[in-house]
Amino acid sequence: MKNALYLAAALTLAGFAHPSSALSIEKVVSPSGIEAWLVEDHHNPIIAVDFAIAAGSATDPAGKEGLALMTASLLDEGAGDLDAQAFQGRLEDLAIGLTFSADADNFHGRLKTLSDNRDEAFKLLHLALTKPRFDADAVSRVRAQMLVALQQEEQDPQALVGRAFAGAIFPNHPYGRLSTEASLKAIADADLKAWPAGHLSRDRLVISVVGDLTPAQLSAILDGTFGDLPAKVDLPAVADVAAPQTGSLKIIRRPIPQSTVNFGEQGVKRNDPDWYSAYVMNYILGGGSFSSRLMTEVRVKRGLAYGAYTALEPYSHGALVAGEVATRNAKVAESLSVIKDEFRKMAATDVPAGELNSAKTYLNGAFPLQMDSTTAIAGLLSVVQRDHLGIDYFDRRSGLIGKVTAADVRRVAGKLLDPDKLTVVVVGDPQGMAE
Repeated sequence: MKNALYLAAALTLAGFAHPSSALSIEKVVSPSGIEAWLVEDHHNPIIAVDFAIAAGSATDPAGKEGLALMTASLLDEGAGDLDAQAFQGRLEDLAIGLTFSADADNFHGRLKTLSDNRDEAFKLLHLALTKPRFDADAVSRVRAQMLVALQQEEQDPQALVGRAFAGAIFPNHPYGRLSTEASLKAIADADLKAWPAGHLSRDRLVISVVGDLTPAQLSAILDGTFGDLPAKVDLPAVADVAAPQTGSLKIIRRPIPQSTVNFGEQGVKRNDPDWYSAYVMNYILGGGSFSSRLMTEVRVKRGLAYGAYTALEPYSHGALVAGEVATRNAKVAESLSVIKDEFRKMAATDVPAGELNSAKTYLNGAFPLQMDSTTAIAGLLSVVQRDHLGIDYFDRRSGLIGKVTAADVRRVAGKLLDPDKLTVVVVGDPQGMAE
């Protein structure tokens, strides 16, 4: 307990005061060739690790959606000679934070430990990755938890609309195939046991480490932790996908007083030359909270909804400009009409200089606030590696945003924002609307 309290206090104090441009990132390569990025910091006795392997739920077999996530949820439920209780007890006794997850494109792992417990923390991580147990009681418990979560999502309009939107915007593609009760029940023990060796390989691995560790220490740790993973595995191919080019409206009727709406269309991938122009455009349109045009028009001027938002959503094999709004059933149609009008206006006229400069100032000024802990910095380093942005990205980012012009924003808006191509999904009982 003393270790746990100390770790919590240390993490609170472990913020990084220097701006992102002052980050000193070193590329460390182990004797066997495993690479990691390291931000060395010895002010606090803490080490944070964030790693990702390009093997996510998009590789789940048809009919067994949820396999990647279920496997990830089970890796810390016992490994080697330690059953679930012993493994979790060891983590708790040493104040080690270890979690695994999976999204559409990637398997993720995160480790957080005090320096004194470094060796044991990496040993437990190695065990989880290479010798998970998948004991029957743990599998049954995790499956039951996932089934309950699905049942709860059926009663949550926001979760329900998100699942329906994924299927509508990515029809006949793994991104649109989400887990169901049937698919979770179809996952066999053999599927779970085969997944790590068939998906977790060094050629798809990116590793980021921040904290009280030297390059020499990290080099040795990399081989000991990740060296036993397969050098390469052959995964099922995931095809690139584009959003539908014709607009559509799907309504899931529910007897509730407020409707929840998701909408979206084709976006830009992270490596697209127009990414930064689209990033600034999105902030002005709907990504800037109370300063955005959608918030001003939908909430402030008309009082139609509490808020309306948009975001860029890049995937490895696709990309969206997506948004959401929630409002009274009687105001859904009007809210969507206002949103579509703002899409048209963004593509029709140049953004005023003041609005453009304010957006760029905010996007550059707020970025360092994301780097307030070892864990946050490690996570950002992994994103930069996964997206192949370069180890000097933090030095270049401000300039890339600063170069965006009003003409760039208008051009990209004309390319991306077509209200007639929006895929719209509504959960509720919107008045005056039909599919």
